[in-house]
Amino acid sequence: MKILRATHLGMCFGVRDAIALALDEARVHPLTILGELVHNETVVAALRARGIQTVKDAASVATPTVMITAHGTSERTLGRVKERGLAVLEATCPLVHLAHRAVAGLVSAGFHPVIVGQRDHVEVRGLTDDLAEFDVVLTDEDVDRLAERPRFGVAAQTTQPVERVRRLVARLHERFPRSEVRFADSVCQPTKQRQAAAIELAQRSDVVVVIGGAHSNNTRELVATCGRFCAQVHHVQTAADLRREWFAFAGTVGVTAGTSTPDAMIDAVENRLRQWAAETASQFTAPAAANAALAVH
Repeated sequence: MKILRATHLGMCFGVRDAIALALDEARVHPLTILGELVHNETVVAALRARGIQTVKDAASVATPTVMITAHGTSERTLGRVKERGLAVLEATCPLVHLAHRAVAGLVSAGFHPVIVGQRDHVEVRGLTDDLAEFDVVLTDEDVDRLAERPRFGVAAQTTQPVERVRRLVARLHERFPRSEVRFADSVCQPTKQRQAAAIELAQRSDVVVVIGGAHSNNTRELVATCGRFCAQVHHVQTAADLRREWFAFAGTVGVTAGTSTPDAMIDAVENRLRQWAAETASQFTAPAAANAALAVH
């Protein structure tokens, strides 16, 4: 069994920087994170073990310092935090900041904002909470339900597959031929790289393992993308989730991971797979060697 790693996988720089910032702050001051810093249960548990608290609402913060997650937030939420006199530690990914600026630019230019993403995702809420009006779409049917506007300005949750975003932009053009549609591409480069690498990997694999948190949107998107090109795709959070029977007839196994998945977790999964591959190879090698010895005698 051959094991292949995607050429791009695992933690992006925004997540790495956010985690490092949280750990550095927690060494000297009590810290509360407003929401999950990243959507990876193992990472969140490790932060909690360092005494870092996590709350969903600014009113629940009990430490002098609060951290904004890598997913970003709205000015409205920041205002509520500052009204309480809390110090703000900003961990928003720079590429999420770019998405905020893209949306603001569309609105200031007179376009009705349409966000491609998951309506209840924390990043999408951050992108839309300051807007007077907006629409969020994820499917063709969502676009079909939109009311006609003279001008549509489209941006996206940074972890959306760019192919989906472009397809929905094209759908907008078809649905509203009299409207002006402007697309500000806010899908981040790490997402684009991991999606492209996942396609290449899935096309070469009999089985693909995607490592990441159960609630991680970009991990689920990797699972969906791999599923278009490989019949057997398994989403795991840790090496303990692997099942040996998945690989009984696999010649090539591909491994990829979401942008909040630590390197150590990827290594653990790959090591388990390589261990099983070695054991399988030895099972075939031993009888062959025995037969060869008998033939000699």
